[in-house]
Amino acid sequence: MPTTAIPPTDHSSILGAQTTLVDQLVQWAEQRIQQQVFRPGMRMPSVRELAQERGVSRFTVVAAYERLVARGHLLARRGAGFFVREATPPASTRAKSAPARSKPQQAINMGWMVRNMTSGIPAHLSPGSGYLPPDMSGGDLLKMGLRALANHSTSLQLAQGASAQGYAPLRTQIQRTLAEREIQAHPAQILTTTGAAQAIDLIFRMVLRPGDTVLVGEPGWCNPLLWLQGVEVVGVPYTPQGLDVQALTALVEKHKPKLMFLNPVLHNPTGTLLSAATAYQILRLAEAHDILVIEDDIYSDFLPQGMAVTRLASLDQLRRVVYVNSYSKMLAPNIRVGYLAGPAELVDTLTTHKLLTALTTPEINERIVYKALTEGSYRKHCQRVHAALDSLREPAYKRMQDLGLQAFCQPQAGFLGWFDTGVDTNHLAALGLDAGYLLRPGALFSLRQAPSTWMGINIATSQDPGMLAWLAQTLDQLRRRSEKP
Repeated sequence: MPTTAIPPTDHSSILGAQTTLVDQLVQWAEQRIQQQVFRPGMRMPSVRELAQERGVSRFTVVAAYERLVARGHLLARRGAGFFVREATPPASTRAKSAPARSKPQQAINMGWMVRNMTSGIPAHLSPGSGYLPPDMSGGDLLKMGLRALANHSTSLQLAQGASAQGYAPLRTQIQRTLAEREIQAHPAQILTTTGAAQAIDLIFRMVLRPGDTVLVGEPGWCNPLLWLQGVEVVGVPYTPQGLDVQALTALVEKHKPKLMFLNPVLHNPTGTLLSAATAYQILRLAEAHDILVIEDDIYSDFLPQGMAVTRLASLDQLRRVVYVNSYSKMLAPNIRVGYLAGPAELVDTLTTHKLLTALTTPEINERIVYKALTEGSYRKHCQRVHAALDSLREPAYKRMQDLGLQAFCQPQAGFLGWFDTGVDTNHLAALGLDAGYLLRPGALFSLRQAPSTWMGINIATSQDPGMLAWLAQTLDQLRRRSEKP
């Protein structure tokens, strides 16, 4: 990747003030190799180029490159430069120089996104983040829950085996929450899980068989486990008003799906809401064609109190709808506590499968969340988040408009935004990662993971002036390049 510019970035806050310039450059390169910005076989920037771009001496670059060679990350080839070492290079190609590439070549997929969401890039440099920034999350509530747990004599209970279906007081609290959403559920119909991801995985594994068809929203964050199940995945298009009912009806008639996987409330990535009429049509089709529906409602707590919304589970009352939720989005991503509620017989089967594949969920996490919900003013925390996001939404959309981005729609709540950039956002995301920014390209929300001009933006993590300046400059360069004959 010899011609790709590497904008100078202040890494002192990340790497620590005690590191030398060589240390910083080595750690920067190692991180980019790990993130596959520099992929095996790629030619690294020349010593002169990197010295100019990073604002350091050539001696510093040479020292860093030599250290990377010693650590097994790079190969030095006389007259050709430095190349990223292949993990297990074939003998016939060890002496060949990798061809130069004009732009980063990356496998932009969900694995790429999840890996880089946990790579340590600060929240304020991550407009593609899927979570609240730390200063807006529920860390204080979790501290209260942990403190309350430590002050009580629970060591004996924690030393014993946890309940198969989850911590009973938490499931009772979930039952109350569901009742507030007009979903009647007995505790036997509620199963706690390690986040919403495990809940969805359990359902897929128990319900689907190779050859079955699943309908999902497109664009949408589609669980990659579907492909591992050997099923056919068909996308249902979204409009700014929500799921396209006419398209859904035609697809159900054509494909006879076994399951629908939908995210009706504050849909990711568009932020749209489900209308009552659409909800009725979905359930009518599910009943007529014997389709199980998974309702992914992980953004439910971002809805302000009093905002009218229709949930499939409230209309269906858990007959053929399995309701999935999680506390990770509102509290903190590291608290992997979620749950599902559904038909009692299915939940009983899923409980057995949970035990056989992962034993019980960590009760200590469930106790911390329970304490946060019942003793830590969770409702007030949600209200503060609603107010903060409401104050950010209009300015954020104005900033994106000023950058030439076209909004799919403007959601009424939450932190999600879906914008057309006019450029290949796979390329944009790769350049962003190289500059120290995490973007969310549209390919992640496509069933085929195809390059797209669309991009997801988190309004709570897209305010950094440096990031916005970089984005404006890079978008301008990419647009100018695309206009050339």
